[in-house]
Amino acid sequence: MRSTISIFVTLLLLISCKPKEKVDNRINYLIEFEAFQKIATQPQIKLIDFRKPKQYNDGHIPSAINIWRSDIEDHAYPYKGMIAKKETIEQLFSALGIHPDDLLIVYDDNGLCDAARFWWVLQQYGHTNIRLLHGSYSGWKEQNGAVTTEKPEFSKTDFRFKNNASSKLYIGKEAVSTSLNTITIVDTRTPDEFSGKRQKKGAFKGGRVPTSISINWTSAIDYHNKKRMRPINELDSIYGARLPSKKDPIIVYCHTGVRSAHTIFVLTQLLGYENVKNYDGSWSEWSYFNDLPFEQDSITTILK
Repeated sequence: MRSTISIFVTLLLLISCKPKEKVDNRINYLIEFEAFQKIATQPQIKLIDFRKPKQYNDGHIPSAINIWRSDIEDHAYPYKGMIAKKETIEQLFSALGIHPDDLLIVYDDNGLCDAARFWWVLQQYGHTNIRLLHGSYSGWKEQNGAVTTEKPEFSKTDFRFKNNASSKLYIGKEAVSTSLNTITIVDTRTPDEFSGKRQKKGAFKGGRVPTSISINWTSAIDYHNKKRMRPINELDSIYGARLPSKKDPIIVYCHTGVRSAHTIFVLTQLLGYENVKNYDGSWSEWSYFNDLPFEQDSITTILK
């Protein structure tokens, strides 16, 4: 009997001394059409159509509420795209009848690029009760999903974020400026924007942040087909070939922090990169300041 107890105790000690595996605390923020349909009618579900108002008015998924980029921007700056203040988002959600406990399910028609920006903004204010509907609005229609032009009715609420703001996925202009030559900086715009050949409306010059490398955000999705995320092994190959280890710091930017928010989502939530930040002002802000350095490979053509 003593021998049996001794063996049992020894086994317990061996198990307790075994190195613990790292716990993955990432939330599965993606939700598929089938899973969404099972919960769509639950009272604490709020469906967000993150497209331009005209697109929304032409047709949307039933019960969807329309929010667009301009609704979550701070318009006080001389350039576009800066993240809106916490109070602005709270006022917006209150007007739209959103409760703090609601699960927000957001979709777009752009490979989750715009939806990812919405996700990133809410991350900054500690709101994680959000899911991205995997598959575009066009994909929903292709599967014969219901579509309507009717707008939902709702009562106003007094929305307040429950958690404190977080800067884990955020970086500002000054911090980017001091990181040149020391941290990997990724430009997620098109190659023509990266080279300076094309200048999108809202930028003040063509070019790029010095030392940055180009990885177009569309690399992560099947852009010319269903616009869904590529398989994890493909994503690992695409980004692993260009980026340092998943523990090293990385800064990501684009034109106004939208496309780079998509890349942030891919790197941190799908691939497990641990220290990636989105430069909120991105090229629109950087190009505004003449004292900031920039690189350019070719003569610029302004894109209207």
